[in-house]
Amino acid sequence: MPHIMTKTGTKNAARDRRRFFVYVLRCGDGTLYTGITTCLERRLAEHNSGRGAKYTRAHGQAAIAYSERKCGVSSALRREAAIKKLSRAQKLALISSKSGKTA
Repeated sequence: MPHIMTKTGTKNAARDRRRFFVYVLRCGDGTLYTGITTCLERRLAEHNSGRGAKYTRAHGQAAIAYSERKCGVSSALRREAAIKKLSRAQKLALISSKSGKTA
């Protein structure tokens, strides 16, 4: 199996083909947070227990408002960046277009 060279050494190319989720959280204060993960439930628990991102620690309990499944970390990172560039109104439209369901 091919290997990918990284700063920390070699990584198995299979890692890049794993399924990732791009997600948008609605924090307790109504703000939105976007990220990626391989396990939505685990990541949400991390955010809500204070072990997640510093942003979510400061903005209250979070709930998943939107998610998309992506094949590979590169695809997930590109989609995360695209969502982060959206305005708040556009993010809310994205969330409502999926009726808040996780995909």
